[in-house]
Amino acid sequence: MNIDPSTTKYLIQARLEAEGIVEKPDVVGAVFGQTEGLLGDELDLRDLQKSGRIGRIEVDVQSKKGRSEGSVLIPSSLDQVETSILAAALETIDRVGPCKATIKVDKVEDVRVTKRNKIIERARQLLAAMVESSKTSGMDLLDEVKQSVQVSEIVSYGPERLPAGPNVADSDAIIVVEGRQDVLNLLRSGIKNAIAVEGTNVPKTIQELCKERAVTAFVDGDRGGDLILRELLQVGEIDFIARAPRGKEVEELTQKQIMKCLRNKIPADQYVEMYGLSGQVYKAEGEDVGPMGPEGRAPQPPRPLPPEPRGEFRPEPREPREPREFREPREAPPAPPVLTPTTKALNPKLEKYREMLLAIGGSSKARLLDDADGVVAEVPVRELVDTLKTAKQTRAVVFDGIITQRILDIASEMSMHSVVGTKMGTITKQPAGVEVWTRSDLAP
Repeated sequence: MNIDPSTTKYLIQARLEAEGIVEKPDVVGAVFGQTEGLLGDELDLRDLQKSGRIGRIEVDVQSKKGRSEGSVLIPSSLDQVETSILAAALETIDRVGPCKATIKVDKVEDVRVTKRNKIIERARQLLAAMVESSKTSGMDLLDEVKQSVQVSEIVSYGPERLPAGPNVADSDAIIVVEGRQDVLNLLRSGIKNAIAVEGTNVPKTIQELCKERAVTAFVDGDRGGDLILRELLQVGEIDFIARAPRGKEVEELTQKQIMKCLRNKIPADQYVEMYGLSGQVYKAEGEDVGPMGPEGRAPQPPRPLPPEPRGEFRPEPREPREPREFREPREAPPAPPVLTPTTKALNPKLEKYREMLLAIGGSSKARLLDDADGVVAEVPVRELVDTLKTAKQTRAVVFDGIITQRILDIASEMSMHSVVGTKMGTITKQPAGVEVWTRSDLAP
């Protein structure tokens, strides 16, 4: 209902019942017709409506089983007495259209009181919000000042300008974390001897510190934390290992969680033994690293496994002191055949790949193949990445496009054996077990 808030003071609310089917014009006509001349010229509805002292009459009528029921709303800017008289006059109406009817006034609502109640309720909400914010402002101010001082204490350490706490230079023990946010979170908890590696490529500064200090590696509870920890174990002498809970990052932990993780740290030798990393740990010159650690170090008593054990690591054969990029351990791929013209002519699989690559040349399409090299689907190259993620039966793909690192990673995840494209893009890591062929490789 549209009511002018500047003129409406009261709202007459009435119920209508009619013994028959009536519509809105019938009700409005009955209101005007049966009250005409009843209240005198001063309270004539037509004149009052023309002068704006009575608003538009709103009627809502519904008919069911031969009877009609509804509501009648009349906004009024008259005074209380005149509005009450007008409301009482509505109950004299006994017929609407051809049907007998009755109108019963439910109430006359003071619109201004309703508005005042809404104002009071909203004011109460605003006041509660103000009181709540004023309560926390003092605490927030203290916390902000404290945190700003702690954050201002972060320093840059070494030639690589690694983020570190102010006590790293002088402390006999340090905590190695993954990134700057981890250092900041430890500073907020009052720990000032943390330093960040800033990536999986462990800086030379960290390697040198591992030779001189007691080092605790504190890493995230995800796969990235596994990779950084394995890198640290290979390039430096780590004394203790602490892990964030599974799926959590160090920068997300509360002070209580940080202290709990550091209290539950375990010796690196024991960690290496538990997870089978004896072939992947740092070996200092002249040291003999056995299953229980460097010679001369007292073996640690066995402890229970951490509450949330990670996946077991398997050793990779490598030179102990040579840092390199980590890969998921897999069986060594079979050596690809030498693609001489004679070999290609004798290899039906490669001949089939070459024919498919020639057939889709210039079309920017890709063919997905099953175990028998049968075509499962043919899709545009722009949809290849999304399609491969859901194509569980695909074991090879031939496409008119550039072979990227992302496509190779997905091929490895989906256990595919071959990827054939027009040429190679920038590949930083070729997955084991995936054969890669280009147009030049398959050229006759």
